[in-house]
Amino acid sequence: MDLAEAIAAKKEELQIHQFGFMTTEQLSIQQGVRDLCEMNSCGRYGNSWSCPPAVGTLEECRAKIMQYKNVFVYTTKHDLEDSYDFEGMMAGKDAHEKISAGVVAYFKTLVPGDKLILSGDGCGRCAKCAYPDAPCRFPGEVYPTVESYGVEVYRMAQTLHINYINGKDTVTYFSCIMY
Repeated sequence: MDLAEAIAAKKEELQIHQFGFMTTEQLSIQQGVRDLCEMNSCGRYGNSWSCPPAVGTLEECRAKIMQYKNVFVYTTKHDLEDSYDFEGMMAGKDAHEKISAGVVAYFKTLVPGDKLILSGDGCGRCAKCAYPDAPCRFPGEVYPTVESYGVEVYRMAQTLHINYINGKDTVTYFSCIMY
């Protein structure tokens, strides 16, 4: 059984909505994505180990990504009461991160070796992140965001022919595992 078949066989159990595989060379890594981070609409820029500037410069992030050849991309989809359901979006983010823990653990059983894991949204484990005054309280369990590395998620979805938006009153989160 190849990797895609192994993931497909566990897709429902892992609670993955959609997934695909690509090479790191197919990723679009852009300063414009990082510029959006600097606008700080989420409030995590400069306040989280999983976001810029803590993750490094765009050039450093690109170099980390390019140490790997392949990318496993997966999504989770979460229903909302309406398009303004911020609580539902945050609950979806939390669910995505819990689902990701299981996906990452399973993926590690399939693919040995070093990996770079990028999360669907900024970490929210701690009420106040230790950044920049102290090390992360959960090293190895908290992953940088996909966008913090400058990855264009919309273009990644197009390349893989997976949905960026999954319909009215839903939110979709993306994560990546480079290997």
